[in-house]
Parts: sequence; structure tokens; C-alpha cells
Amino acid sequence: MGFKISDLWSWHGTTGRGEYFITGVLLFSCKHLLDRLVATKVFGLRWSLFNYWVFGEATKIDEMPYGRLKFYGTLVALAIPFIWVGVVLTLRRLRDAGLPHWLVAVFFLPFINLLFFLLLSILPSRETKEATPRTFYGRVRHALDRTIPEGAFGSAALGVLLTVLLSTGITVLSVQGLGNYGWGLFVGLPFCLGLCSVLIYGYQHERTLGSCILVSLLSVALASLALIAVALEGVICIIMAAPLGAVLAIFGGMIGYVIQRRDQSHYNTSKTHTVHAVSVILLALPALMLIEHNARLSPPLREVRTTVIINATPEQVWPRLVAFNELPPPTERLFRTGIAYPLRAEISGSGVGAVRHCVFSTGAFVEPIEVWDEPRLLKFGVTAQPPVMDEMSPYTNIKPPHLNNYLHSRKGQFLLTRLPDGRTQLEGTTWYENSFWPGLYWNRWSDYIIHRIHQRVLEHIKQTSEQQ
Repeated sequence: MGFKISDLWSWHGTTGRGEYFITGVLLFSCKHLLDRLVATKVFGLRWSLFNYWVFGEATKIDEMPYGRLKFYGTLVALAIPFIWVGVVLTLRRLRDAGLPHWLVAVFFLPFINLLFFLLLSILPSRETKEATPRTFYGRVRHALDRTIPEGAFGSAALGVLLTVLLSTGITVLSVQGLGNYGWGLFVGLPFCLGLCSVLIYGYQHERTLGSCILVSLLSVALASLALIAVALEGVICIIMAAPLGAVLAIFGGMIGYVIQRRDQSHYNTSKTHTVHAVSVILLALPALMLIEHNARLSPPLREVRTTVIINATPEQVWPRLVAFNELPPPTERLFRTGIAYPLRAEISGSGVGAVRHCVFSTGAFVEPIEVWDEPRLLKFGVTAQPPVMDEMSPYTNIKPPHLNNYLHSRKGQFLLTRLPDGRTQLEGTTWYENSFWPGLYWNRWSDYIIHRIHQRVLEHIKQTSEQQ
């Protein structure tokens, strides 16, 4: 039956892949145009495609201005009918492809939903006849039938090996070629690793869920080791990315498990699904990385505050925060991993225009003084900064791009508040930008690290002030 308008709101029946793709693109185009008009004409704000995943300010509701709350509330209200249609069409497409309905939940996952949309747009209907060797997909299937081993161990090894090789190439493209540490690298790649490795593993015979998850995790683990072995990344960056990568790989492996499941009457359909799925992933992920690179996302300015109470007056504390002597070696495990930590602070001059140098284990921050309100407020900018860490690696002195220009400190300040009992509340604040995506994950790491740096400095100022 042909596509009807009523198919947009009725979840009964099925939707073919061509109808699903065309309708999805048209609806998304209409939605983006509508949102852009509301943003620019009504609220006077800029709006682009990546604003659906990246916001330009803090996302905590209690920190958001009322005007922005009205704007996002309007977008949510406009999105409701589009969400309904998207869910309905996805349910119909899943039914048409013979996949379980619960996969509709992927519709709500940022970035992964793009890959999933492309995947559903190419998977054939359940009733599609088996591809013949004369077609492109038929020839690919014929080659895979002869190449992929029948045994569980052999197919798992081949699936992991191929995905590790492909992921290494895609990582080189993203990191070295495009300079991206973003959604494609940290979300799309581990998801695709888990998905493709399981699809190859289950190509010849249906595999169990547990074994599929194990293969997906092995693919990510070995891909991580490969990046360390070829000196693309260091150990600490891989460890920090591991929790996110493992979760996404498991999720990709679960979807791969569903696709490779088969019964005797649809044995060939699952193989056809595998060929289509791997094909679209290999093309879509680099393309999305390129789009992300050209979007040139601007990270929001974040703020980290840390406070200590000092048993001394502001006049006693002030000279010990403007410049402080050598700190003792760090005892925290965090700073033993190679992450930069403060050693001492020096200053040239006095008052506005003086230049402060906060020396870290990897070099010095250059901090021209902007506000000198003794003994209440010292505020400074940041015109230069050292690498954020010394990466742990089997090789000496590796320099991944993320060591520079991806975590920018923009400005900072010390605020002293005189308490009624003669003590001082000292508050240290850093404003910075984090160019790693997704921000919801990576900002937790950067906030924690900066907070621990603050604690190291403030506790030293507290100790020296109270000793005096």
C-alpha cells in the first residue's frame, strides 16, 4: 500500500525504508526551519543544527534566565507533535524491518538517533527477497559468506579485529585530520564498534546476548589498546573515556544482537540486515564527523567555585594569595597520573597591570591582573597556559592534540570575605571552556579536576596564613 497522511499519526501498519527516509528528512527540515524562525525572529537568538545537542549556557534550570526558559519552553511545545510523528514512524519502520518495538527508545538518544535513523532507512523489509549475487549487496553477501568463519571464536576474532582496524582509521581522521574530540569520536564510534563487531560475530549463526555484549566490550577494549600502541592517545585519556565508551558499546552490541537474531523462515533476512547495517555505519560515521567539524561548535563558559574558611584576617591572607611559595609534592592520586598541578605563584609588579605567573608542573599560566581591590578581590585574565597534563604512555613525550587548545582557562579570581569572628572566607573561581563533547560527560571530569586544583592552592594559602 502507498504512503498516506494518516500514517503520520497511526502506529498501526508498516512504513517502508524509502518512505521513512524521505518523510523523516522533510519533517526534520520543517522542524528546524520553525525553530530557527522562533529563535531569530521572536527571541533574537542564533540557532543551528547542533543546538539540538549543544546549548550555549548552563543547563541548570535554577541558573537559567527567565527569557531562556520561555524560549526552551516554546521549543518543547513546538516539538511535541514532531516527537509523536517521529515515534509513530519509527515504530512502523521497526515493524516493517522485523525488529522489536522497544528499539524506538533509540529515537531519543542524541547523535546515536542520527545513526539509527540512517540504519532504519537502509534496512530492507522483513519480506524482502534474498539478494542475488548479481546485485551489489548480493555480491557483498556472497563474499562475507565465504570470509566470515562459521565458529564462534573465529567470527568473534574477525569481528573484533576488523572493527579495531576501522576504528583506528576513523580516530586518526577525527583527531589528527579534523581536530575533533566530539560526539562522533566519543559517542558514535564506541556505539558503532559494539554494533559492527556483534553483527560480524553473529553473521553465520545466531549468538547469545551475553556473548554479544562480551564481544562488543572486547572491541572497545582492544581499540583503546591499539590507540595507545600507535601513540595516538595516552593511558589517562583512554581511562577517562572508558566508562562512556563501555556503556555505548554495550548498547550498540545489544542492537547488533537484535539484528542478528533469526528464525528459520527469515534466516537470509538477518544476513541482509547485517550487510546493510555495516555499510551505512562505515559511510555515515565519517560523514557525521565531517559535519561536526564544519559546525565549529563553541563551548559554553563554565564556572568552578571552591571555598575555605581561614583563621586569619583578610589583611593577613592577601599577600599569601597574590604570590605563594613552593607547595609540597602532591599526595592526591589524581595528580600522580600526569594531570598538571600548581607548584607556586609569582607576580611582577603591583596593582592593575601587574602580571601573575601561576607555575604548574607542566609550565606557567600567565595572568595579567584586571582588578586589585586589596584585601577583598583579586581578579585576573589568562593570556597563556601550559599543557593540561603529561600523558602516560609506553612512548616518551607523546603530544595528542587535546593537550593544548581543548581546555581553555579564560579568567579567575580570589574573593575574600571578612567574617564576624575575625576569620576570612576565601573563594577561588575559575572560568574556563571545555571543547570535548558531549559536555554533559566531559564537564564532570574537568569541573572535578579544577576543583581539586583549587583545593590544593586554597589549603596551602590557609595553612601559611594560619601559621603566620
